[in-house]
Amino acid sequence: MSKSKEQFHFRKAVSDDKETIWKILQQAIERRKNDGSTQWQDGYPNLETIENDIQNDYGFVLTLEDTILGYAAVIPDTEPAYETIEGKWLSDGKYMVVHRVAVSTESAGKGIATQIFKEIEKIALSKNILSIKVDTNFDNIPMLKILDKLGYQYCGEVYFRNAARKAFEKLLDCKQKII
Repeated sequence: MSKSKEQFHFRKAVSDDKETIWKILQQAIERRKNDGSTQWQDGYPNLETIENDIQNDYGFVLTLEDTILGYAAVIPDTEPAYETIEGKWLSDGKYMVVHRVAVSTESAGKGIATQIFKEIEKIALSKNILSIKVDTNFDNIPMLKILDKLGYQYCGEVYFRNAARKAFEKLLDCKQKII
């Protein structure tokens, strides 16, 4: 059976998803380490981070036939770390923030993170939010490639936990179809 887009479901994470999400994040942390990346090698994110995401309605999972393939924190609010940027954002208005994108080892390299970002764009458009901002480590090559492929523009550097991160923004077209 082919994995067509119609079978994917992007939904808010619930408490029962916590252990699966944490397992996926641990796999992603290990992949970052094996890739030689310093991202997520300092105890963040952790289980408490996921619990907070779920409690605040920020946690989302992408599923296929009830199997969780990936996770992201989708925050429809400002990010304090984005208030200061070495560079310039594309816009100054309302935006959606994406953090902690991770896919299971079995799903890595199969377009799941790309699908997550497409789903986030749909959520933003449904809320009339026309900007998505995201950051990643300078050495997270897979995420840098995804952001480039999806049209996110490099805006400069922001700082999280005393480390510089590459900051990106994508401006959405309000005429895009929400499918």
